[in-house]
Amino acid sequence: MGKEDKKVIDEKIKDAEKAEKKALLKRQKELMKQEKVSFFTDFKKFITKGNVLDLAVAVVISTAFNAIVNGLVKNIITPFVTYFTSGVSINEWEYVLREEVLNAETGAVELTKISIQYGLWLQAIVDFFIIALSVFAAIRIIRKTERRLNAKQIAIQEAEAAKKKAEEEAKAAADKAAAEEKAAAEKAIRDEFYANVREQSELLRNIYEAVKK
Repeated sequence: MGKEDKKVIDEKIKDAEKAEKKALLKRQKELMKQEKVSFFTDFKKFITKGNVLDLAVAVVISTAFNAIVNGLVKNIITPFVTYFTSGVSINEWEYVLREEVLNAETGAVELTKISIQYGLWLQAIVDFFIIALSVFAAIRIIRKTERRLNAKQIAIQEAEAAKKKAEEEAKAAADKAAAEEKAAAEKAIRDEFYANVREQSELLRNIYEAVKK
């Protein structure tokens, strides 16, 4: 093979590669054009997806649930704790490291108050346990309800399966009885036919013997 032939082959290979790349790009553009949708159409698909709707419902329910828990803490539990602590709320519990010092003449603050506000930390712990208990109770009720519904559904399915099985068995028994009755009728017809054939054969034989004599 000469150099010119090799050069021609190389050029043909390059042309084929360019044509393949061009066809690939063209196909990609066609696919992108097919998948191109308007902004509002895409947004409509997004907001109507099941996951987005479920998330929206979860956010609304969690907000309402949070309000219930906060109401339980602030309006029921905190007043009881305040009552037993002589009117001091948990949020106000603190350990003072240094009292506030005021200037006797001007009344300006010379030294700020430094305290460890462990009451806020305890309040956060109480809120956490109440929220955890409330969530646990809600989840337990939901799971119990689901188990009850599932048990009811399973019982219904088992009853339907048993009914269907009984119907199939009854149908099979009826079909078997009908088949046996049909077979018995066909057997009776065959027996009657063979009996008639035997009688006719006997009659013909008697006639033949009578003629022969």
